[in-house]
Amino acid sequence: MRLNIDTVMDYQLEGPSPVLLAVEVAAIPGQDIRHSMLEILNATHRHEPGEASVGQRIWANVASDRLNLRYVADVEITRADIPLETLAQSRWQDLPGDVLSYLRPSRFCPSDQFMPFVAKRFGHLDAGAKVAAIRDWVAASITYVPGSSDAATCANDTFLSREGVCRDFAHLACTLLRAAQIPARYTSGYGPNVTPPDFHAVAEVWLSDAWHIVDPTGMCTASDLAVIATGRDASDVAFMETQAPAQPYYQNLIIRKM
Repeated sequence: MRLNIDTVMDYQLEGPSPVLLAVEVAAIPGQDIRHSMLEILNATHRHEPGEASVGQRIWANVASDRLNLRYVADVEITRADIPLETLAQSRWQDLPGDVLSYLRPSRFCPSDQFMPFVAKRFGHLDAGAKVAAIRDWVAASITYVPGSSDAATCANDTFLSREGVCRDFAHLACTLLRAAQIPARYTSGYGPNVTPPDFHAVAEVWLSDAWHIVDPTGMCTASDLAVIATGRDASDVAFMETQAPAQPYYQNLIIRKM
């Protein structure tokens, strides 16, 4: 699938300051960036490698109190949709070193607190079938409610409130998957069917010696998500970080299938 992405951001800053961004589609297998353009007014910028060597972060040194950004990209998604149930789980001792960290609890994914629940609810399943069951449980148990969570909401809160946005769905899925001893990471991206249009969050799982996209909101699949960045949880892949509060004037994402 080919996607045309057009992102516009206009934010009020407290003054001239550095801003750390993660908005560009990553140059990774499964997606081919045919064309891209990044424009940040009144700023110089440089790139740094993203978490897990996926994508790039942008340091923007904004010379005024206003961040004005436009990012446009034409991306071909070549990643296939593979049924999770056909995928195998690696033994703990066979996992690559850079995958092991995605078994551990993190700030928004306290997986160690969910091991009894996961063992009782999903213990009769294995490998990809267990991943599919966890994805389906999150999808059925959590209601998508815009504005129902904030930057401090973690998987415990979502499990209790049973509502959230894509960030919360992804955190809870990663938490339950890690509690099941299946490596899971939090991934941001662009999807054409995300409603309302925004930066999207999904989980990725390590099965059959590769990462596979799992979206418990049901808005995206592997074949139509343009990945931006990935990490342990949202703290690793925020689309924008500032040292002082920033207030949005305008933000708009348009993602078209071509």
